[in-house]
Amino acid sequence: MKKLVLSLSFALFILGAMAQQKSLYDFKVNALDGQPFDLSSLKGKKVLVVNTASKCGLTPQYKLLQQVYDKYKDQNFVIVGFPANNFMSQEPGTNSEIREFCTKNYGVTFPMMAKISVKGKDMDPLYKWLTSKDQNGVVDADVKWNFQKFMIDESGKVVGFASPGDKPDSEQIISWIEGKKSK
Repeated sequence: MKKLVLSLSFALFILGAMAQQKSLYDFKVNALDGQPFDLSSLKGKKVLVVNTASKCGLTPQYKLLQQVYDKYKDQNFVIVGFPANNFMSQEPGTNSEIREFCTKNYGVTFPMMAKISVKGKDMDPLYKWLTSKDQNGVVDADVKWNFQKFMIDESGKVVGFASPGDKPDSEQIISWIEGKKSK
């Protein structure tokens, strides 16, 4: 019996360690145009992952996201948007409609992915990894609302997150992008 308990404990330890070794680069998603997008193409960059919505009180954050992207995109930084309809049906559009909305209203040029679910039974595997310490090895961070931001370092590991109400140009996010310690 003691041997069985030790074997199970060791197996659980190994499984936990394997889950924590996973990185952003292990995921493949689809872009708004339906084309496959391998997140390993972002190796070596800091990545800000944001769940977005077109009919939310926080939707104007698209403008700030684009400004931050424009300022830092040539410094190994990228923003990746994931439209989601999880909160009060605030992203009802099709991928095509979302693309048109983002381009027309906010001039979005950072990569936008196909609409996914960021919580619940149909949560996308990427968001399971982002929100679960058991999977990312760093933090439990349930998505509270549209425009929650996850900070991923150059090796594809979660290093933190910012709440939906935290603006994309907040001191926390800018300090992280610039490699400074936030106050």
